[in-house]
Amino acid sequence: MPFRALFLAAFCACAKEDSKTPASASCDCPAVANAEARVTPPSSDVKVQAPPKEPTVATPHVAPLAVCEADGKLPLEAARDFFDRNEYEKALSCAAQASALFPNDVVAHTERANALAALGRDEEAKMAYARALAVDPDSLDALMGAAHFYAVTLASTRENDELGSLYAERGLDVAIGQKDDESAVQLGRISAMAFNDLGQPSDALERADWVLEHVKGHVDPDAAYERALALFELCRFNEAKAAFTALLLDPERGAHAHHHLGLLLERENKLKEADKHFTTAREKSKDDFPEPVLLTEPEFRDEVKKAVAQLPDDMKRDIRGVPIGTEDLPNTDDLKAVEPPLSPTILGLFRGPPLDEQCTPEPGAAADAPCRSVVLYRKNLARAVKTRDELIEQIRVTLLHEVGHLRGEDDFELAARGLE
Repeated sequence: MPFRALFLAAFCACAKEDSKTPASASCDCPAVANAEARVTPPSSDVKVQAPPKEPTVATPHVAPLAVCEADGKLPLEAARDFFDRNEYEKALSCAAQASALFPNDVVAHTERANALAALGRDEEAKMAYARALAVDPDSLDALMGAAHFYAVTLASTRENDELGSLYAERGLDVAIGQKDDESAVQLGRISAMAFNDLGQPSDALERADWVLEHVKGHVDPDAAYERALALFELCRFNEAKAAFTALLLDPERGAHAHHHLGLLLERENKLKEADKHFTTAREKSKDDFPEPVLLTEPEFRDEVKKAVAQLPDDMKRDIRGVPIGTEDLPNTDDLKAVEPPLSPTILGLFRGPPLDEQCTPEPGAAADAPCRSVVLYRKNLARAVKTRDELIEQIRVTLLHEVGHLRGEDDFELAARGLE
């Protein structure tokens, strides 16, 4: 996973928690009761059935916030001071008070959202940022906080990265309009990160280059890393190698630079040099770069055959006559066959037109050569997982993904079905 290290000095914060107490309504109607008693006199033969009980919903226990320790300051000012000192519970108390006193103050709501995000109270933070942006959709503080929260703080998913990208791009426009160069640069960094995570390296490269141009000669390792990553994803391998080499001594990004240099050298079949970089990356960051689950070529082919055998009958019919092969890594020609190029870390590939389109062999190929094929990549799959069980499952998912392409589905449709 790409390195994500970003220091943003000041956010602001956001949203209101709705506190809903279940209402209980009771209605005493003596006139109706007496009338019913006159019509139906008491009898031992008459059974009166109690009305069904309303279902009860358990209210989760929420610990009340402490009183804001403002020490003579305004609550909003105190919230910012506590946040800067990493005292997030106290920051939340003061931000909550500020947003209660001034419900239309976008800055108060943004400070509240930032404190919730720092405390890992993600669902509340989402609502808080939404509240801040509902108050003022063009608030630079709220856009900055929301962009960082979705693109950097939260786990990388398509939805989170898309929201992070949208907030960062909108914030960038606002910052440029306000001539706030510092905020514009911070939002440009976040935007580059989000674009890379979304698999949009051309946009990431454009944003990273923009940041590097606007930092006016200062070193910006965040933007430099995003630029290197975008060059790698765009298969501009020589430029990527130079960019990652420049980051080898960076204390926070060095592990990722070594890993990507290993990937680049491996593509050149310089396996001993590549292994040295992979080993260094694991030593520097074992959590990010665990030992790959690398099966032997025969073992990997066997697992792919098992996955094919377990496909539903309708999929087996669709892949009849479509070779399912295995390779170590994708070749450059396959990656550059489309624009923009495919990522060098793809797990599988479908070659050829979908089933509903005419299929003819490539020029120069034998007349009976298959014009469609699927391939799964052994080394890329080995690095995408941490255990053998995960590997078996990822082989299955990758195969389903490529069969989806065979059937005419694009990446967005496959992602919507959980086959990204």
